[in-house]
Amino acid sequence: MPLDPQVKAIIEADSKLGLPSYNMLSPTEARKQMLDLSPPVDPDLTARQTKNLKIPGPKSEIPIKFYYPESDPPYPAVVYFHGGGWVIGNLKTHNAICHALSKTSGCLAVAVDYRLAPENKYPAASEDAYAALCWVADNADSIQADANRIAVAGESAGGTLATVVSMMIRDRGGPQIALQVLVCPVTNHGFNTPSYLECAESYILTREMMKWFWNHYLENENESDLPYVSPLRAENLGKLPPAFVVTAEYDPLRDEGEAYAHRLQEAGVKVKLSRYDGMIHGFFRMTSRVDRAREALDEVSLRLRDAFND
Repeated sequence: MPLDPQVKAIIEADSKLGLPSYNMLSPTEARKQMLDLSPPVDPDLTARQTKNLKIPGPKSEIPIKFYYPESDPPYPAVVYFHGGGWVIGNLKTHNAICHALSKTSGCLAVAVDYRLAPENKYPAASEDAYAALCWVADNADSIQADANRIAVAGESAGGTLATVVSMMIRDRGGPQIALQVLVCPVTNHGFNTPSYLECAESYILTREMMKWFWNHYLENENESDLPYVSPLRAENLGKLPPAFVVTAEYDPLRDEGEAYAHRLQEAGVKVKLSRYDGMIHGFFRMTSRVDRAREALDEVSLRLRDAFND
């Protein structure tokens, strides 16, 4: 279908700002630009309470932020990994979506400020993500969470971390989770799918931008075949947690996200896949400006509630 009119208006407004693409900036400059462009918290989609904490990590402390729902404890918990190509993004850039996720799902959302590249290349982000999940499971009582009702979720590179953590759970023996939510995930180090070629430019996330992210994330291209780097290339995708995968029509990552959902299904994993036509990469965080973003948020929240009630 055509590009959604609300999304088209956002692209046109961004174009008028004349800002450089992230791949034309240094990581520090790109981080500031993403922060400056981050959406504000929607007053109608606000968690009851938030709390910041630092927890032990593999190399250093990991900042995390709790978003408490209005329901009574113990809360189901969703550990959320932000997007930004493993290079940009932090707790502040994804503050609004974590508020919204807690509000609509009734979950305790736990946002994880994992280490970023290029200062900390692969596998720093995934190791921090796994450590944070383990901490939430081990400390469920102290944070008023239900250790038997935990999910992981993420958008873009955060979606990669969510599915990599799910693989780590299987490979390392826990902790158990009820669902992996993958919103427009990166699942392969490659740039030649039809969606990459169709959406190479003009839709905010570009092909050259993704190359820039990957170049900062990996020490060398030989790592691209590793299953924790390119989950789509993993030989074994069996015995993973159920998955909900969201893709966007005008997203370079559309095809690899959908291919990964099909690979999971072929491996016997319970999977639900939703493509949002007319949408672009990053639409999920546009809940205050794009109607279909709110639809996607509501669907993610529904899938979380269903998983916790199984």
